[in-house]
Amino acid sequence: MTTWIITTDEPGDGPRLAVKDAIDVAGLPTTAGCQAVAERAEPAAADAPVVASARAQGARIVGKTNLNELCVAADGVNPWAGTPVNPLDPSRVPGGSSSGSAVAVATGEADVAFGTDTSGSVRIPAACCGIAGLKTTNGRVPLDGVYPLAPTLDTVGPMGRDVAAVVLGMRLIEPGFTPVPYEESMSIARLRLDERVFEIDPAIDAAVDDALRRLGPVADVTSEHYHDAATANGLYVADEGWRQNAHLVQDPPKMSGRIHRRLQVLEDVAGSGMLGWAAEVRKAIRAEFEEIFTRHAAVALPVLPVVAPEPDDDDNADLLLTSLNGQINVAGLPAFALPVPLPGSHLPASVQLIGPAGGEERLCGIAAALEAALA
Repeated sequence: MTTWIITTDEPGDGPRLAVKDAIDVAGLPTTAGCQAVAERAEPAAADAPVVASARAQGARIVGKTNLNELCVAADGVNPWAGTPVNPLDPSRVPGGSSSGSAVAVATGEADVAFGTDTSGSVRIPAACCGIAGLKTTNGRVPLDGVYPLAPTLDTVGPMGRDVAAVVLGMRLIEPGFTPVPYEESMSIARLRLDERVFEIDPAIDAAVDDALRRLGPVADVTSEHYHDAATANGLYVADEGWRQNAHLVQDPPKMSGRIHRRLQVLEDVAGSGMLGWAAEVRKAIRAEFEEIFTRHAAVALPVLPVVAPEPDDDDNADLLLTSLNGQINVAGLPAFALPVPLPGSHLPASVQLIGPAGGEERLCGIAAALEAALA
């Protein structure tokens, strides 16, 4: 069981930064948490731009963190490198794919961590481990030096124990990043999903509602395209993820059987010829959210429909974990994950605050106000 692929001991007194091992750090190989990649990997010639920027702000790289193999799962389980332990409940998954990054900040081994998010891989482990995380607007943060899964959807974002740590992470990526303070005139839209399609634990829904009510008035909204956008996310991951990783399927002993089977499923789906449909869905859900943002500052819903589940051998946990998240990657929008109390449970719920493209500054301000209201 391990949080880290490799630890470093960089000197200095700047913030301690953990980097998901899908992001290049100069002098270290990028393994993507997979033996088949690790055996081919050369030490990176240079830092990825996000890491270079963080170093320029004085950050100290404390190590490269563990993840699901190839970023192709959401539970954080890794049979090759070990599975990071969920600090809230060791019997539960840490969430993934940025599992080690979440655990590193939850346990205090890092002040900030960088993760990647294609279908929820920053928000899901943040929710499972009770920390904060920000999925950035598609295209805002450079992806150079980042192991790709689906470049159309891939993003890099910061994770921290609280909102202030996430803001620090954004400042390491973008010097001068400044949240826009929440004002009472800002209204929040609460996204309600068809319970016949999206099975959300009523206690989770209630916890999110209770948290939002402490901030101010909330207006319910619905989505015509949220279900289709989940399918579109899967199509992009299949098409682009297969092209990225097809050369690895000749090495089944060098990856877990589950991930090898999943790559074969990606190959099957990649040939479906439905990318044109996915592109139409992408436009439709983006337009739907943009219309909501003419009336509301943010849209809110849970990150997860359940608390962090126990590991299982099939994909049920994975499907649950991603069910509410990949749609936002398809829409290309930023989303902030913040823990909220779940009465009667030793585990928290997590609220997902979604903003307009480029709206990270305002999202961070809303998240800070909500965090303060819950304190």
